[in-house]
Amino acid sequence: MQWRVKPVLPVSKLMGAVALVVLAAAFAEGDPVRWALAAIVAAVLTGWAVRDLIVPIRLAADREGITVVTGFARRRQVPWSQIERVRVERTVRRGLRNEVLEIDTGDAFYLYGAHDLGALPDEVVTQLSDLRAAKA
Repeated sequence: MQWRVKPVLPVSKLMGAVALVVLAAAFAEGDPVRWALAAIVAAVLTGWAVRDLIVPIRLAADREGITVVTGFARRRQVPWSQIERVRVERTVRRGLRNEVLEIDTGDAFYLYGAHDLGALPDEVVTQLSDLRAAKA
């Protein structure tokens, strides 16, 4: 089983970077500070999109354990025996509800939103629980 970034996300990030450059060209008119800010934000968005293209699979699971992405593009395999807890963390702030899949391995936390997984965190927790139970 594997969960990946929705394909529309890197495209949206790249479109945002292009839009920033176009807006800077249209409204900055020689203002170096606006150009610098637009260039920095566009570079960050581009880097974020490149990461989504290089490592689209954020979480994978099999009978042995899970594979998570750490850092920019490294992968770490974690056996089921090292996973202490898998749950969905829910928060509501200013009327906005957010759900994040939280995987606790004792030495690290891995957090994934619905956009990272391409699925709802509740569904992923259920599938991971079923896979972990099938292993035992």
